[in-house]
Amino acid sequence: MAVACAFVAGASPAVAAGVWPLGGPVVTGFDPPDVRWGAGHRGVDVAGSVGEVVVSPSDGVVTFAGDVAGRPVVVITHDDRRSTFEPVVASVAVGTAVRAGDPIGTLAAGHACPAEACLHWGLRRGETYLDPLSLVAAAEVRLLGEDAAGAVTRRARAREAEAAALASAVGPVAGSGVLAQPTAGRLGSRFGMRFHPIFHEWRMHNGVDLSNSCGTPLVAAADGVVSHMGFDASGGWRLVIDHGGVNGAALQTVYLHAQGYRVRPGDRVGRGQLVGSMGSTGWSTGCHLHFSVKANGRHVDPLGWLAGG
Repeated sequence: MAVACAFVAGASPAVAAGVWPLGGPVVTGFDPPDVRWGAGHRGVDVAGSVGEVVVSPSDGVVTFAGDVAGRPVVVITHDDRRSTFEPVVASVAVGTAVRAGDPIGTLAAGHACPAEACLHWGLRRGETYLDPLSLVAAAEVRLLGEDAAGAVTRRARAREAEAAALASAVGPVAGSGVLAQPTAGRLGSRFGMRFHPIFHEWRMHNGVDLSNSCGTPLVAAADGVVSHMGFDASGGWRLVIDHGGVNGAALQTVYLHAQGYRVRPGDRVGRGQLVGSMGSTGWSTGCHLHFSVKANGRHVDPLGWLAGG
C-alpha cells in the first residue's frame, strides 16, 4: 500500500524524549476531564495487533504486573511519574529495572478501538493525569495511508473555502475587552455544537477557530503564567495560560494546533506577547488556531470575553 509521510514538529517538551511503546498510530488522544471525577480520556490509545510486543517508553522500574478488574496491566514508575499499560500481558516482574525500548509484555485484546487491538497508555504524577506523549520525542514521522492523506487534503481545501466565505460575512474577530485578540485570523467554527469536519458527527466545539496562514503569530490574550505546553494527538501543540482571577472568575486560555511555542510552563507572559505560531497539528484540516476560554474550570464562549461581555 502506498503511504504518505506527515511530519509533526514543534518546540521540545520540558521532559526528556523517550520511545513509542507500540508501533501503531494514536487513534484516541489525551482529553483530561475538567474535574478529577469528570468524563474524559485519561491517556492515549495506540493501535496495534494482539501479541505485539510493548516496550517501555522511558527508563524506570516495574511497580505492578497483574490483573485489574480482569484486565492485564503493567505499571512502570519513572521518577515521580508512572505509566500504565493495558491490556498488556507482562513479560517482566515487579522490581525489574527497564530502559527505554525494553520489552515489558505483549498486547492483548479487550480494549475497544477502531483497530484489531489497542494499547491504552496512561501517565500520572500523584493523582494528576498527564499527557503520555510528553514522554516521547517532540518530532515524529507518521505513515498514513494514501486515502487518508488525500482525505486530509480535501478537507483542508474545503475548510479554506469555508473560511474565505465566512471572511466577507463575519470579518476578523476584533477583541477590545477583557482578552486581546490571540491572533490575526478569520472566524470559522464558533462555540457550541457543530458537525465535526473529521469524525462526521455532532460534537461540542468548546472554543472558536481563527484561520490564517501557518506561521501567523500567536500572542497572549492577557497577562498570565504558562501552566502547560505539550503535544497531544487531538489538539496538536497545546498551550494553557492561567490569568488568575478576572471579573470574579479563575480564567484560563487554551491554544491548540500550533506549529510550536516559544514559552514553557512557569513562564510569565504579558498581554500581546508573542507565544508561538499558527499551525495545523493534531486533528486539524487546515492552518488555524482553536482558541478556548475556561472560567472556573468550565469552557465558556470566548467571543463574550473578547468582546468584553
